[in-house]
Amino acid sequence: MRRTRILTAVLALAAGLLAGTPSALAAPAAQDVSISADSYTWQNARIDGGGFVPGIVFNRKEKNLAYARTDIGGAYRWQQASKTWTPLLDSVGWDEWGHTGVVSLASDSVDPDKVYAAVGTYTNGWDPTNGAVMRSSDRGASWQKADLPFKLGGNMPGRGMGERLAVDPNRNSVLYLGAPSGKGLWRSTDSGASWSQVANFPNVGNYVQDPSDTSGYASDNQGIVWVTFDESTGTSGNATRTIYVGVADKDNAVYRSTDAGATWSRVAGQPTGYLAHKGVLDAANGFLYLAYSDKGGPYDGGKGQLWRYATASGTWTNISPVAEADTYYGFAGLTVDRQKPGTVMATAYSSWWPDTQIFRSTDSGGTWTKAWDYTSYPDRANRYTMDVSSSPWLTWGANPSPPERTPKLGWMTEALEIDPFDSNRMMYGTGATVYGTEDLTKWDSGSQFTIRPMVRGLEETAVNDLASPPSGAPLLSALGDIGGFRHTDLTKVPSMMFTQPNFTSTTSLDYAESSPNTVVRVGDLDSGPHIAFSTDNGANWFAGTDPSGVSGGGTVAAAADGSRFVWSPAGTGVQYATGFGSSWQASSGIPSGAIVESDRVDPKTFYGFKSGKFYVSSDGGASFTASAATGLPSGDSVRFKALPGGKGDVWLAGGATDGAYGLWHSTDGGASFTRLSNVEQADAIGFGKAAPGASYQTLYTSAKIAGVRGIFRSTDKGATWTRVNDDAHQWGWTGAAITGDPRVYGRVYVATNGRGVIYGETADGGSTDPDPDPDPDPDPTPTGACAVTYKVTNQWSGGFQADVQLSNTGSSAWSGWSLGWSFADGQRITQVWNAEHTQSGSAVTARNVGWNGNVAAGSSVSFGFTGNWAGTNARPAAFKLGEQTCSVS
Repeated sequence: MRRTRILTAVLALAAGLLAGTPSALAAPAAQDVSISADSYTWQNARIDGGGFVPGIVFNRKEKNLAYARTDIGGAYRWQQASKTWTPLLDSVGWDEWGHTGVVSLASDSVDPDKVYAAVGTYTNGWDPTNGAVMRSSDRGASWQKADLPFKLGGNMPGRGMGERLAVDPNRNSVLYLGAPSGKGLWRSTDSGASWSQVANFPNVGNYVQDPSDTSGYASDNQGIVWVTFDESTGTSGNATRTIYVGVADKDNAVYRSTDAGATWSRVAGQPTGYLAHKGVLDAANGFLYLAYSDKGGPYDGGKGQLWRYATASGTWTNISPVAEADTYYGFAGLTVDRQKPGTVMATAYSSWWPDTQIFRSTDSGGTWTKAWDYTSYPDRANRYTMDVSSSPWLTWGANPSPPERTPKLGWMTEALEIDPFDSNRMMYGTGATVYGTEDLTKWDSGSQFTIRPMVRGLEETAVNDLASPPSGAPLLSALGDIGGFRHTDLTKVPSMMFTQPNFTSTTSLDYAESSPNTVVRVGDLDSGPHIAFSTDNGANWFAGTDPSGVSGGGTVAAAADGSRFVWSPAGTGVQYATGFGSSWQASSGIPSGAIVESDRVDPKTFYGFKSGKFYVSSDGGASFTASAATGLPSGDSVRFKALPGGKGDVWLAGGATDGAYGLWHSTDGGASFTRLSNVEQADAIGFGKAAPGASYQTLYTSAKIAGVRGIFRSTDKGATWTRVNDDAHQWGWTGAAITGDPRVYGRVYVATNGRGVIYGETADGGSTDPDPDPDPDPDPTPTGACAVTYKVTNQWSGGFQADVQLSNTGSSAWSGWSLGWSFADGQRITQVWNAEHTQSGSAVTARNVGWNGNVAAGSSVSFGFTGNWAGTNARPAAFKLGEQTCSVS
């Protein structure tokens, strides 16, 4: 629900993990590393959304050009053909991870190819870098950056207000930016290349959420919060004369310049006692609409009003849809219909219960209707229907009592936009997704309009932990705010997050190595147990029992055979239990707050780490002994794992730039560690399927090697390394977790802090690794009947996406499969998932990958692909499994 947005990265920052300066260590030995030597493809394990979207911006000149900003996960551009979002800031690197927080966006209405993003995540010391304004002349495909002399706060209080960044609609070389922290109003006259403060702007703001907060997070001055131009007061090529600016000051919220920014004055007669979250101008009717709240949001807000300012006469009119006394929320989301001047909409952004509210007026705020009304309390009637079949987890698995419903219309609804070219299309952001409708005007006719998620491609979860078991689902995730998911298909949205219980954030998870159906997870919850267990590989869960004093999830480890568990929760010391945690006992010899992991072979052996010391238990977690190993990182920014199949084989990554920082390996159960001299810094370590011909599992790490930050792979026990990502795919901070797939060589799962779970797959094994899937029988020829379902799931100009389901309708199991068909219209496959393929002319052959070759009688396997087409896109008429012709549906 996006109530807790200060996640793993901030904790790491507090420990000095991301200081961004070279490690003060002795120079390592000569490096053996290949930078970007392998070709990888990268995509998200689909969740679709999962985070707060505080801003949506439509271009006013070009139809279907829209952008969305997130508080920690970058910016996105809308792709109308596929109705998906494309990420634009994946190139942000480790040292500038704060630039994944976007406090404002601006799309140029003179030159639609130009787009700007004001970036920076925190205004206090958590963010090691200042803010910047990114500028692009190719719609975000590439960027240039202008660094600012102050910080910006994409994840700070007040981040739903705006937009703080604006382009002059008449002279597009002029931009304005509202700054926080008392830094005032800033202007660029060279299309964002350089910036200077508007020295005569009279008010830098004074509102802070909580003056007593010593961290600087809630006590920062929220500053200048929006800039709006009156385009009717300028001509093409000449600066717009009238500009309105919103300030975080309850008594002086709105200022105006009528001379293109030369002078400024407080707008007379304005309401006081509230913050103006948005200021939206309807130039056709000469009205400036303002949404007010008593708080800065996005979580808080108890009272609010809507006002209309007549720009010609200076008349202020209170157009609030409900009396102030009846509000328990503030107003924030605000939009006008550019096709139908006089139509205005607003949201009650902070109405958490029973639901958010959306208001609509077609007479410039004279009268209003609501998205829902009470009939006879607690019953309500909705003007809309909701279809969340594409993201079914948005119901949260809940069954609330009226008047609350599931799925909710939303919460934290500070972004609300009617498409300026289409009165029927509206999008709005929530704390978990982007919702939208394409039949909005049904609202006015009295029939119900349909709201659906419009979020595919926008992935904004903060990932705390990852696991890829040797059987069952290929991926289990521990996420901030929405708990986590079991992915049985990486290309599809899971039906539900982990429930029973539903943690607000899952902090750690583990499975039993030799019994992977046994899974445990721990996390944070306002009330209730902080631990849960599964006996079916994470498909279903039941709550455990907390020992006394638990206040948060911490870390957890499952014994190799699932017979016992060791838990290091927040609020109390390390605990151990046999069975499923109905009775916990305190572990001895290990300090509170230690990180715990299990040996992946010996069910009685567990490991721990705290403040430079490594701990070992050989009695199932009852007692731990400190290892004699020295030279390990002194802080707690450490992650370590034991190798599956190797008793006592432990790898440890972590540290800080002011001390020991790197990657260590132990082969004696932590009694001693050897530091790898060819790894300068490392923050997470994971294992995947060994390369063909290799005797040791593949290592993956988020690290700095040979002076380069990236995601690295080693197939020879760390002797040499290959960078598998590139500068276009960096995703900011990736230090929380990483793991390979034990069933698919080359596949790696990467945890990000705001871009969800990224997974990469090698194209062909690269120049330094053997063929990833040598097969002495490349064309398996299973016998028996087969059936194929071929479905085009999406189609756009020149491209399409298709899903294929291959069913074993015979009586014998298959140990591998090879499906062939021909395209009649010259279609060409561009990308395949869950299969390998070759294409020669029109003939296509799709083969199983390592983990989905075994298909029992009566079972099926699915894969999908994207392709190109021209003219027509007829589906294949026939499919063959080897020489066997399959039935087709």
